[in-house]
Parts: sequence; C-alpha cells; structure tokens
Amino acid sequence: MSRTFAAIARTVRALLALAVLAGFTAGVPWLLTVAAGWPLDWIGWAQPDAVPTLTDLYAAITSPWSDNMVFALLATIGWVLWAQFLRDTTIEIIEMAAAASASRRGQPRPPARRRGPIRWVAAVLVGAIVGAVLFDAARVVTSTPTASAAAADAAARRPAVAVAPAHPAAPPTVQHGPRPALTIALSATSATLPLATHRDNPAVPSWARDAPGGTHRVVAGDNLWDLAAKHLGDPHRWREIYKLNRGHEQTNGYTLTDPDEIHVGWVLALPARDTAPAATPPHTEDPTGSPGTTAPEANETAPAVPPPAPPASATPTPSTPEPSTPSPPTTEPSTPADSTDVATPAPDTDPSDDQPTDEAGITLPAQGWISLGLAAAIAAVAALLRLQRRRRARLTFPISVNTAPQRSPMPPSLAAVDIIGSRYLGSNSGDHRPASPAVAAPVGVDSDGTEVSLFHLPGPGVALHGDGAVPAARAVLASVLSTNVAETAVRQPVVVTTADLLARLLPEDAPAVGLDPDGTAYDGERLIVLADIAAAVTHAEEEMIGRRRLLDIFDAETITDLNARTDHAETQPPYVLLIESSPRHAARLQAVAAHRAALDLHPVILGQHDGIPTVEISAEGTATGDEPHSVTRLSTLGADDLAAILSMLTDAIARPEAGADVDDPPAEISPAAVTVETNEAVPVQPDDAAALVRLRVLGPVTVATDAGPIATGMRSGSYTALAVLAAHPAGRTLDQLAADLHPNADPAAAVKRVRTDITSARRVLRAATGHEEPMFIVYDPATGRYQLDPETVTVDLWQMLTAIERATTTDDEATMLAALRRAAELYGGDFAEGHDHTWATDYATSYRHQVLTVYARIAEILEPDHPDQAVAALERAADLDPVNEELYQRIMRIHGRQQRPDAVRRTLRRLEERLADLGDAEPSQATRRVAERQLRPVAPATGGRP
Repeated sequence: MSRTFAAIARTVRALLALAVLAGFTAGVPWLLTVAAGWPLDWIGWAQPDAVPTLTDLYAAITSPWSDNMVFALLATIGWVLWAQFLRDTTIEIIEMAAAASASRRGQPRPPARRRGPIRWVAAVLVGAIVGAVLFDAARVVTSTPTASAAAADAAARRPAVAVAPAHPAAPPTVQHGPRPALTIALSATSATLPLATHRDNPAVPSWARDAPGGTHRVVAGDNLWDLAAKHLGDPHRWREIYKLNRGHEQTNGYTLTDPDEIHVGWVLALPARDTAPAATPPHTEDPTGSPGTTAPEANETAPAVPPPAPPASATPTPSTPEPSTPSPPTTEPSTPADSTDVATPAPDTDPSDDQPTDEAGITLPAQGWISLGLAAAIAAVAALLRLQRRRRARLTFPISVNTAPQRSPMPPSLAAVDIIGSRYLGSNSGDHRPASPAVAAPVGVDSDGTEVSLFHLPGPGVALHGDGAVPAARAVLASVLSTNVAETAVRQPVVVTTADLLARLLPEDAPAVGLDPDGTAYDGERLIVLADIAAAVTHAEEEMIGRRRLLDIFDAETITDLNARTDHAETQPPYVLLIESSPRHAARLQAVAAHRAALDLHPVILGQHDGIPTVEISAEGTATGDEPHSVTRLSTLGADDLAAILSMLTDAIARPEAGADVDDPPAEISPAAVTVETNEAVPVQPDDAAALVRLRVLGPVTVATDAGPIATGMRSGSYTALAVLAAHPAGRTLDQLAADLHPNADPAAAVKRVRTDITSARRVLRAATGHEEPMFIVYDPATGRYQLDPETVTVDLWQMLTAIERATTTDDEATMLAALRRAAELYGGDFAEGHDHTWATDYATSYRHQVLTVYARIAEILEPDHPDQAVAALERAADLDPVNEELYQRIMRIHGRQQRPDAVRRTLRRLEERLADLGDAEPSQATRRVAERQLRPVAPATGGRP
C-alpha cells in the first residue's frame, strides 16, 4: 500500500512540475506578448520589420523616458530571463540523460556543475518529471527480460581478468588473510579452494569489512553472475554486488565501474543472503524402464536464468535446490540429501566456501600440515615436471588411442597439494611456462594467516626444537628447494646439509637418489650434502668469506644490493645451512649467523642452540618460543612426502640431458608409467553421425544443436560434468563425479550438486532440441554410472579418436592421410580449455600428445612430395606444444634434406628460446646432434643417417 501511495505522490508531483514547466515555457512568452507587445520600442525599434538607424537609437536613448518605455524595458528583461530558463531546462534534460546512461553502464554519475537560481528552478522541475517517469520505467525494465537487461546480464558473466597495478606498488611478498584448512582424503584428485574471508582480516579494505554478507576475493574465472548465484542464491542479484562495490578503490588502484570487468585479487563486499531455504519437492521415481520413453521430470523446479556460456572458472553456479535426477533405464538412487533440510546447504554451495576458518593450510592424509604458500611451491614443481615430460615425449605411430589421462607427477598423498596449490600460483605467461609462487621459501603462517618466508624471519637464524622439529625441517628443505624452481639457476636457493641429517629426514633405508659417486652432492648445486657438521660449517664460512669479498669489490652493503646491480655476473642466491645443533661448533656458527642479513646466509639448526632464537614446535606444527616470532605455525612433512618431492625435483630441474634421437626407436614404456586409469572404449562416431546435440570439449566446452549453439540456460557445473563424461565414455558414478568436480565439498552436498548439474543439463538440452523423451545423460543401474548417450550426443573428442583409430587400422595411405587430417581438424584446443579444474590438465596432456603424433605422421606422409606442407604440419604441432623436442628434430631433419641450413639454425634457436622458460633448460644432446647432421655438407657417398 505504501508503494502505491508513493507512486501516486510521484505522479502528482510530476504533473504539478509539468504544469509549472509548461507555464514558464509557453505561458510567459504569451503573457509578455499580450501585455507589452514588441519589447524593443524603448531603444527606437518600433516594429520588427523596421530596423532602426543609429540616429533613431541615439534619439530614443537621449530623449525623456515615458512609462511605456520603462514597461518595454522590463518586458525585454523578462524575455532574457525566459530565454535563460529555456536554456537551463535544455541543459538539465541533457545532463540527466547522460547521468542515466552512465548509470546503466555502471559508471559513476558525472559531477553536477554549479547552478544559479534559474538553473535550480529548471533542475527541480525537470527532476520531478524525469524522476517520476524513469523510476517506474526502471522497475519495469529491471523486472522484464528485455534486450538491455540481457546485455547487462551477459556483461555480468564475463570472467575476472588479471591486470597490472594502476600505479607503481611494491611487489607482494606475502599473501594475507586466514585461509581455510582442508583435510584431504587419499582419493582426492581436485579441489575447489575456499575463498571466504574474515571481516577482521587486515587484507580486507576497511569499506568492505562490515559487508552484511561477508567478502569474496576474486580468482580467475569469477564473474558477478556466478558470485551472486553462489553466495546469494540468485544470479540476478549480481546488480546488488555491483552497486555495493562500485566506485571503491581496490588494491591494484582500479575501481569497479563496469559490471563486465572485475580483476583477479579484488575483494568484493557481498550483500546479505536470504538464509531461508527453498522447499525442495520430494523425489519422484520413474516407474518406466525403457531408456527412450521416460516421462519428463515433472518434479523439477524451473531454474533461474543461468549464464549462457561456461566462464573461465569451473566452479558451478548455485541455483535453487533441485531434486535427484531420474533416469531412463531404471530408477536412479535417491539419497536423503535430496529431501528438504534446512541444515543442508544449497546443492551448488560448498560449505567450506561460505564458512570462515582460522586455518591457512592443508592437512595431509598421512602426516603433516603445509601452508598454502608451500602447497603453491610444490604445485609449481609438478607443473614444471609436466612440461619436462611433454618435452621428452616421443611421437610414435601407430598411435595408441586412449581416453585416459597422463600419469600425474604427484603421488596420491600429495594429489590435493597439486590441486589446491595450483590455485595460489601467480599468473604466468601462458600454458608453456610454469608460474612462480608469490612467497619465496614459505615455511609457515603468522597469527593473521599470512605466509611467512624463511628469508624474512627475524634474528640471526632459527633453531627448531620439539616434537615437530624434524617434520618442520623436512618442510623447510622442501620449501627452499622448490623456490624459483622454474627460474634461472642463479635465483634458485642453495641448501647445505649433512649426510646424517638427510638420512634422518628421509624414510628409513631410502636410497640417496641423486648423490654423486663421491657422496658429496645431491642434485648438482641445489642441495649439497657433506660428510659431517664440521664440513658443513666450514663450507658456510667459505661462502661467508667469498660473499664479503664480493661486497668489498663492488662497494655494496648487502647481497641484495649486489644482485640488483647489472654491472657484474656475480649474482648470489640465498644460502641455507641446515644442520643439527653442535656445541663444539657454536662459536663458528654464531660468526656465520651474524652476517645473515647482509650476506643472505640463513642458518636453520635442528635442536636448541646458544645465540640463535629457538622455536618450540608441537607435533601439529604450532610454534612457540621465549623470543617473539612472526610465525605461529610451521609447515610439517612426513618422510615419504619429502622423498616424493625430492624425486620430483630431480626429474624437473633443468640439467644437461642425453635426450632421444628422432631416428632412434622409442624405448619400451610400461603402461603404468603413462596413464593411471583404465582406457575406455570410445563409441564409434563418424563425421556424418546424426545426433540431436553436438558437444565440443577440445577447446572451450560448448554445446550446440541444429538450431545453433546453446547460449543460455546451461550451468557452468553442467558444462564441467559433460566434459568429465566425455573423457569417460563408460560413465562415472555419482561419487566419482563428485570427487572430480567438488572434492572440497561435503560428500553428500557434492553428490547433490552433481545431481543438480545433470538435471539442469538434461532440461536445457530438451528445451533446445524440442525433444522431451531423450535423457542425453543416461543412467546404467548395473554399474551405477552416468554416461553420455552416443545416440543423441556426438562428442568431438570421440570423433577425433575414431578418426585416429581409422588411420591406424588402414593400409591405404590416402585413407590414412584423410583420417589423420580429420583428426587434426577436430582438435580445437586443449581439453576443457578455460576451466580451472586441475584434474583436466593430465587429460589435456594425453589428448594433446595424441594429436601431436597425428601431425608427425601427416608430415611423414607428405614429406616425399610436399616437404613444405610437411613442415607446416609440424609447425602447427609446435604451436600446440612448443616444448616437445622431437617436433623440432623432425622440422630440422626436413630442412636439412632440403638443403636449408639457415632454417635449421632458426629452428634450433627457437627451441632454445622456448626451453629457456623451463628453468634455463637447453636442447638435449640428441637434438643438437640432429642439427649438426643437417648442417654438414652433403657427401657424395650414401650411408649414415640423414
């Protein structure tokens, strides 16, 4: 009722203002004309058509003034004021239109200029009229799905971008804010990282700390639409988030002025969420058992309009709770989570995403706890190792058609570290250069959850004591060796330790992999293992003397100052001395520790030690001590996990390699070393296969029908579920899908979210195709698996693998070439490109490797008659994977056979540039031999390899 009265009041005010405006605009000229007539008679201009001369003007001004002349003068002033009012009214209308346009674009309203009295009258009248009209019109527009509203919603779905700061700022060295701790099961393969932040977090801007719904830190792939759906339960409430944050300056110097542009790292304040859960209808079981005749799911609630395409983030967008999904062959299992329960989160809401916690790391399944900074450093090692494996991969024919992923470099106990740590890695220059964590040598967190670097601890060093001292020393070793793993060697820290301590940190009777024959070095110069504590302290003293001499030579105060200079080649990396406490060498060690800050020397002592602050560490990593320390919890690792990390470092770090010659037969590789899952039979789908739906997962995940791409209605979680099912033609159970897509959610909630995604996908596909009978995603009661129906859905991945299989089974070269070209054409990009689920990375590697082999075989067929086309095919493959050495060997071999030495040199130089991103890696000896063979003068005699 109050809204009705308000509308009536606005209408009355608008009518009154319109009447006054009409009176001023039309009534004043009429009144002046009737009362005074021609107003310029007082200056001698008696009639409009009789222009006065100068004599007439002079005579009129100098003659005595009559009452009529005074009245005419006043009428002239009235005309001038009327013209001023008309001008100001026009300006007000234009400025209000500009302000409305800026508001629609999400930009701040232009500042109002200073107004005079007449301008204020015009502003009040125009504002009363326009305000009343536009207020009700805006309500209609915002509640009606018009083209402009659709455009605004589409803008709100654009994912967040990473940008450089708007103004110079010191590079971040820490990550702020308490982060959730995650207890991970051994079977976990991926994670959605909790992003909720505390109101008392100093990293949260002051204007956002009292936000009614908390705050959210933007990560890659976020957009306002998804955030509104996830945190507010309704994607259409994105405008509330936008209005709440508009105009507030963020940490990178930019402000939110456009709903389609938010930046990674921004902190967004959130409105309050309505906590009353929507009632969920009970699960209705389908009594039919025929796959094609299942009745429509009448019990499903209509969804809110979701985003039209999958954003860069693979996090599903929340919606209203939906019931479990019936399936055609039989009744699908129903779980108690499908019933209405006020204590159960919405199906697309991860409880850990919404509930704050005081922890900032990951609890490992076997033993230990590591901070998210250390998790990111270990994930960077895994990313580099994946690239090194791609570099060394051989391209052999016939191709082994395979849907299974490549073997993960992480052991099962650290799988979650890979998943969660990848989310905290900084942005990189692309898929072919591993990113680096923001914090060097992260060893724990402080009371605010901020990452703490070993290199920034106060005092002359640190001594570790207590039940958690040895696990903490393992974490320190792993952290330091993982730092800058993909950077140049001069930026990678050095660790010096003893053989006895290393044996204590590693599993019992573990082989010292990487030790040289003399037993003095582990992994080259990164980890130096010496015989005893005396030798280690002597090594540190020699390093101290050498660094002090360099400072004297270059007149520098600290090693940091020396490294910042560019007039020398004496860059010194951080140096860490990790030894056990020894009273015998206390004085010598104290002398080294005294130069810690200036020389970048960092003693880490296991056990109490005089002169060095001691930290008492509990078994859980909690740190206490007599002297104040910035770290309150240290990362801890088990012996097996440390051994696994050192093994990954051994394989990932760049070093001279023998490599494999393209002309040498490939070595036998056991299947277990390639994949971790059983290969599943791929449905045969020829190019002319007719289906209602076309699913593309090679490249960005898209769905299309005969009418065109499906641009609206599909949830982002549905896209990801479709990608998983495409990689598993035999299907996945609900538990497997939940583990793939929502490993950080409560299992019951994760299963419910998967059901929601499947139900949403079915509904959208039915509406898009106009067919209510097909399920598209069918359920097999014998295995409990969901799978894509190959009769109604074609998948580009399956078609590519079908074409590869056809090429490997034919003896006709023309048929083989046509099939290979078709397979290459179907490869539109990396698997599920744009989704940030780590599980997709190893699948993408498997499918990319198969298509690289396709291009290699195409080049072999084309080379005899069309060498340039063969080179073009290999160049295209090198664009897909710029680090695979065999591709460059094949290109150089063709150029050499065509007598193109300059092209051979250019190819080798390009490989050198691309491998430099892998921690200063260089082409293998085999690759250089291939280049040398192609650069030799052609001998008249035959024999030998070309």
